[in-house]
Amino acid sequence: MDCNSTNLSFEQTGYFSKIIVDYLNQSPFLQPFYKHPVSLQGIAAAIQARQLAQPNRNLLVEELQKQYAAIDTTAAVKQNIQQLLQPNTFTVTTAHQPAIFTGNLYFIYKIVHVIKLAERFKQEFPGSHFVPVFWMGSEDADLDELGHVYLSGEKLVWETKQTGAVGRMQTKGLDKMIHRIEGELSVQPNGKELIQLLRTCYLESPDIQTATFKLINALFAEYGLIVVLPDNANLKKAMEPVFREDLLQQTAAGIVGKTIEKLSEQYKAQAHPRDINLFYLKDNIRELIEVRGTKYEVRNTEISFTKEEILTELSVHPERFSPNVILRGLYQETVLPNIAFVGGGGETAYWLELKGLFEHYHVPFPVLLLRNSFLVVEKKWQEKINRLDLEPKDFFQPEQQLLTILVSRHKNGELKLKNELEAAVHVYELLKTKTANIDKSLLQHVEALQAKTLKPIQELEKKLLRAEKRKYEAEQRQIQAIRTALFPRNGLQERIDNFMPWYALWGREFIQKVYEHSLTLEQQFVIIEEKH
Repeated sequence: MDCNSTNLSFEQTGYFSKIIVDYLNQSPFLQPFYKHPVSLQGIAAAIQARQLAQPNRNLLVEELQKQYAAIDTTAAVKQNIQQLLQPNTFTVTTAHQPAIFTGNLYFIYKIVHVIKLAERFKQEFPGSHFVPVFWMGSEDADLDELGHVYLSGEKLVWETKQTGAVGRMQTKGLDKMIHRIEGELSVQPNGKELIQLLRTCYLESPDIQTATFKLINALFAEYGLIVVLPDNANLKKAMEPVFREDLLQQTAAGIVGKTIEKLSEQYKAQAHPRDINLFYLKDNIRELIEVRGTKYEVRNTEISFTKEEILTELSVHPERFSPNVILRGLYQETVLPNIAFVGGGGETAYWLELKGLFEHYHVPFPVLLLRNSFLVVEKKWQEKINRLDLEPKDFFQPEQQLLTILVSRHKNGELKLKNELEAAVHVYELLKTKTANIDKSLLQHVEALQAKTLKPIQELEKKLLRAEKRKYEAEQRQIQAIRTALFPRNGLQERIDNFMPWYALWGREFIQKVYEHSLTLEQQFVIIEEKH
């Protein structure tokens, strides 16, 4: 399968928020909210800061070795884990919750981005080693968000009554979904291989975290990607001082609250801190901890602690404390020797709230990169686009605008009354000159006449265009069909579609093609077009 790619700025797509566009354009207002720019100089500075603030590498490697003991992986992964013991080895990290079957396409894209970055940094900084890392947010309890996928526009939902952290949920009931996916995708060239992969990963795993770990390992171990499962007592022990301070002094709320106040002068806050930014995590419970009087209560349960009891619980069972969005990044950067974090628009926006918190705890703040975004255009759609004499990038415009381009092009501009308007303006300019010489007070009258004359001509231009568009019903239907395919539910393909249909069609080559066309520090949107 041969592909071309073209790049667009994120701004041109019209799908990214003001704060993200401003961040990419290095707006002076946002510069105090991050540490290093997205550049090789920024990466070099992040490496320098990391060399001075080393995490507990022995702990990290020990826990990773335990985690990988039960799974077959590649020599590249094993070597990267060993490499983490060296003070000149750094990580490039992305993070996501364990959405079933990976959820949306961008799950794949952000992983490929860290792989590509790690390789680029190895070339640029040969004295250091770089390891791509996926940090699994398996403690997230939002099943509404994580428990479904879209297939051919249909929403397939995992029917389960389980509660608590999604990563800890058993995989019961997913066999039905796999059966439904098999019915649709097994006819494709690599469909059977895909279904076998899903069965092995999901139906032979005790929980969603393990299943997702196996799937990511199966897809990306050849690239040396390491998966970190942070639902781990020993790793959380490293966060005990931070968690204790959050329980006792509500430090994060104050620091992040001040940052949000400043950011809110121009932008809407992405994430809000709570007094306590920890959930209590046990069995099938993941609920917020709140202070009520002298008690620490776990919301929606009968569980409560005195101050002494909750500190004992934290000391004996650190795994029962789960950081929310405000503390999650701090946990990740405390455990890893990380220099760069790759996140989506929402993630990047909330990381911009956190720099003060990192400074308070003397944890280096990573370079923030917006993850790569793609639109993948299959050959059959590419052919239809070509027949209309358009390009895939044109389809980021509204449907009516595309039709206007087509209609105007075919009519060689005769629908545009530009010459007539210019002629009318010219007549009125002459009249104004004449009037000014005779009586300047009449100039206003001439201008009113000009406006009255031009308005009907402009209206006529719109009517001509509308009338002509009606003749283009076939083209309009084609534009609609292409737009629906490329922008499902009127959104970006990567935020709705799943990787499975692409894998069923192209197999591992799909990931290879995304890898080949992935950018590193360029921060642009990529359109991958299958050659016809």
